[in-house]
Amino acid sequence: MSDLEKAFAEATANAKQLTEKPDNDTLLKLYALFKQASEGDVSGEKPGFFDFVATAKYEAWEALAGTDKEAAMQKYIDLVKRLSG
Repeated sequence: MSDLEKAFAEATANAKQLTEKPDNDTLLKLYALFKQASEGDVSGEKPGFFDFVATAKYEAWEALAGTDKEAAMQKYIDLVKRLSG
């Protein structure tokens, strides 16, 4: 496991223990960066229009298409650090 992967795993654990819940936009960003870092570009069909939460998650992840795994990991780590204060 690389240093970046270790830092990503640590940031993932830290994100679950934030003292304050981030706003919805930040939560979507965390979700999208995590998915891009762990799975790559979005896959599967876009959820139906009336499934608002799933659609928002899908669109946030889709917006990161083409971002490489390492860059997504680093952005996720940086965001969690900022949120941890």
